[in-house]
Amino acid sequence: MPTRTPHFLLFSRSHSATASSRESGIWEFELRSTDNALATSAADEEPGATGERLELLAIVRGLEALDQPSKVTLVTRSTTVLRGLRYGISQWRENEWEWERFGQMTPVKHRDLWQRIDQAMQIHVVDARPLEPVIDDLSPPLAANRPAIGEESSRQLSTSDGKQWRVDRPHQVASSRNVPAESSENPRIWNWLVASIAQLVPTLGLGAGQ
Repeated sequence: MPTRTPHFLLFSRSHSATASSRESGIWEFELRSTDNALATSAADEEPGATGERLELLAIVRGLEALDQPSKVTLVTRSTTVLRGLRYGISQWRENEWEWERFGQMTPVKHRDLWQRIDQAMQIHVVDARPLEPVIDDLSPPLAANRPAIGEESSRQLSTSDGKQWRVDRPHQVASSRNVPAESSENPRIWNWLVASIAQLVPTLGLGAGQ
């Protein structure tokens, strides 16, 4: 009897230090099964890293934490990373990790991390989705009093403060240490993400046995 390929939700998050600060940026990820069970999570500081690099580090650590070929639904708020996964990574690989800029070939920014993601994607099937607010306020709201499953549109998540969050259509794109969930530097954002999973899973058409 063939073994089912495990399916995980990978949530990535980053927090950058200010441009003028020498403080460390923080990356975080959570891997959860489609029945919302926590598989593993990790968080760490990266000296001098900001924005995109922190987000890529979170994704790299999450993918490299998987110990067998898996299906992975990546949920991130980074549009830069999503564009790279959808449009850039295959072309960068063909061009030996360079891209044309103003008529000259230039090394891809953070190519060391993109190469690690590319290697992981040779093992895992990665489906990247954006999780973004319908309105401009990007502050992460709490969702402790979210409506029951089925009360909302399959493409929107309502939170306790009335804000609407949209999960867009997927973008299919062709060993790390484990850290307990309580080590998270900011449990508020993860409480919100976990509360959203129950509504995210039906939009993916997944079940615990898939």
